[in-house]
Amino acid sequence: MRKTRKAAIFLVLIVILSSGFANTVLAGDIVLNDLESRRVDLSGLTGRPSILFFWTTWCPYCRSELRALNKMYPQMEKEGITVFAVNVGEENYKVKRFLKDYALDVRVLLDEEGLAAKNYKLRGVPTYVFINKDGQVVSLEHRLPGDYKGLLLK
Repeated sequence: MRKTRKAAIFLVLIVILSSGFANTVLAGDIVLNDLESRRVDLSGLTGRPSILFFWTTWCPYCRSELRALNKMYPQMEKEGITVFAVNVGEENYKVKRFLKDYALDVRVLLDEEGLAAKNYKLRGVPTYVFINKDGQVVSLEHRLPGDYKGLLLK
């Protein structure tokens, strides 16, 4: 029963994320803080392909995707892709406490008010936002696709 419920939630997220998304959305002027309170201006991502991974500490699918993203991160970095893991709606101390159990190399940003998630029209987590070098959002995905580089070339 528990696996069935998780699968149903996962499928609902897929349907929601795949409906009605236009590939002309721009990344926008959003400034978030990292875990050390350093500001990151997401509009500065223009010029490099980027991936923003939106997640929460309470989401079981987010945990497995964090592991997958962290595993691929060194390769992505070599490929010139900027990657951030953006926590949605949780406070710094809670995220830090959660990450003590993870050896995460990806830089974590905090979207405590959910403004970035709203800007990208997210309807759930986990969600990857793929941004091409021109600053256009080209895809939203619930899992890290094997052909992530192909998405970023759009």
